[in-house]
Amino acid sequence: MPTLAVDNFNIVCATLGGFIAVFGLVSYLLKEHFYLGEALISMVAGIIFGPNATNWIRPDEYALGNPETLETITLYFTRLVLGVQLVIAGIQLPSKYLWKEWRSLAWLLGPGMTAMWLSSALLIWALVPNFRFLYALAVASCITPTDPVLSNSIVKGKFADKNIPRPLQRIIIAESGSNDGLGYPFLFLPLYLIKYVEHGGAGSPGGAGAAMGKWFYETWAYQILLSLAYGALVGWLAKELLHWAEERRYVDRESFLVFAVALALFIVGTLGMIGSDDVLACFIAGNTFTWDDWFRVETQDDSLQPTIDMLLNVSIFIWFGAVAPWYLFAHNNVIPIYRLIFIGILILLFRRLPAILLMHKRIHQIEEWRQAAFVGYFGPMGVSAIFYLYITLEFLRNEVDFQDHERDDAVQLGEVMTVVVWFVVICSIVVHGLSIPLTKLGIWLPRTLSFAQTQSFSRNPSTQRPVPSDDPEEPRVRSLHIERALKNLPANPLPRALQRSFSRVTSTSGTPVHPSAVEARGRTSEQKQKNGKANEKKGRVFGGGGPNPTISAPTDGRVIDRPQVKNPGGLAVPGAGEEGEEGARTPVERTIRFPDEEGEGSGTGLGQGQEMGKKGGGENEVDKERVPPLKEQEGTANAERDV
Repeated sequence: MPTLAVDNFNIVCATLGGFIAVFGLVSYLLKEHFYLGEALISMVAGIIFGPNATNWIRPDEYALGNPETLETITLYFTRLVLGVQLVIAGIQLPSKYLWKEWRSLAWLLGPGMTAMWLSSALLIWALVPNFRFLYALAVASCITPTDPVLSNSIVKGKFADKNIPRPLQRIIIAESGSNDGLGYPFLFLPLYLIKYVEHGGAGSPGGAGAAMGKWFYETWAYQILLSLAYGALVGWLAKELLHWAEERRYVDRESFLVFAVALALFIVGTLGMIGSDDVLACFIAGNTFTWDDWFRVETQDDSLQPTIDMLLNVSIFIWFGAVAPWYLFAHNNVIPIYRLIFIGILILLFRRLPAILLMHKRIHQIEEWRQAAFVGYFGPMGVSAIFYLYITLEFLRNEVDFQDHERDDAVQLGEVMTVVVWFVVICSIVVHGLSIPLTKLGIWLPRTLSFAQTQSFSRNPSTQRPVPSDDPEEPRVRSLHIERALKNLPANPLPRALQRSFSRVTSTSGTPVHPSAVEARGRTSEQKQKNGKANEKKGRVFGGGGPNPTISAPTDGRVIDRPQVKNPGGLAVPGAGEEGEEGARTPVERTIRFPDEEGEGSGTGLGQGQEMGKKGGGENEVDKERVPPLKEQEGTANAERDV
């Protein structure tokens, strides 16, 4: 007997598949017409499907009721999405982009990230009660990097193609990919100082010297430098191996397209096992993998990578909407809700914008202050901030302890980080997701209202009639003005030069000739005779021999009728007559053959000379015989000269 199996796996598959299918039906409308990104829509769907609404997605049950397990699931999910996204972001950049644009990136990753870190820390320190500046630096380090997932959605699509220059798009992608991995030094400097210095280094003796040693050795050497070298090496080896396999026809199209995703998974897994910075290594490997632009050019018209990218984005933001601590925003012991709102607003305004405005002249991709304002405002925080949040919570739980218990200051820091980072990320998703639609609405709405008012004004009959005047003399005065204006008009308003030109080149039917023909007829008969004598002396033969007639327009003001003939395709060819008709012109055949026309036969030369002669009454006629090739003409001329 059939039984219902309403378990978590079936519910998740039905919910996720149904949402992606419904979203796909209107995805173009939402993205390209309403400029709504998939991140905001997916997060709203996660809120609806999550425990706070329908409870179809139940993160606590998946984690078996253990908060640490839920944090670990979220951490690994963000690692996976960032790894794939950063490899794809590195592939999108042109050949040797990081090497060529290192000056601009140095300004963004050095002074830019430092300014974002310090400004965010100052705001958090000022608004969180009873919070020291060192702890504020740890919280600010999570929101310092710009998110590559949200940045990628901003620099793609119709709005980006119309309004964001291509160099600016590339520098935003490069910055968001690089500073994600470079967030480790900003994070672990305050964390090591908290561990070894705060509370007298309880449970971790060594002081500031041990903290700085750990920071240089473990963070810079083991995580940053090792990940740079590992990513470059793996990316270069993958490029060479794929070249080798493709040249020998060992790889099929499907495996070729999915190779970048496989490379991302390999780097995330291997560097995760040795505990290094897999995020930075993925971006470096992606850019090294397409160092010669070969793979990027081969896959730029393919949709497999964007499809995988979209599936991961939708899934991660649905998960964010379900696992975000919505209840803690208003019910916590560390910061009241009104201060939290001020933190979200001020960080969006002052975290990045002042620094970019101050140094935008050093970055050649930013050409004016409007572009600087755009780059400074659109520094979204999303997946990378949540990734660093759970990296920090794991470090505090396992490293900052005293007598086998987590220290009190570490517990407080974890609570503040959870509330502040999650709230700022949600603010960034909502504000940056709605900025472009609201901007377009602010431009479109006044124009629409103005157009509607204009239409209603033009359709109102009372507004179209002139207001009658009470003065009885007004009609008579108006008629006098019109009569005087008509008398002052010249008999022929055209200038005399144009009058002479038109009278000279107009046919009996009154049809004017093109101005180029007017210019051609301006030649004197003496020049024509000189041209004929020169051609006769050279012995250049055209068809039947004799002097070369000068091809020019007639001087008696006539227009040569150019009868139309239909080619086999049914199109009229000007200057050609029906076959057998007197005065017919042979259709000119072209010599240029496009690749899809090869093998269809070759025609005569385009514009090849044709024999012309005169026939009774001075009427011009085109002979139907073709002109011999140039070499044949020269041979005939040499033979006549020898005789």
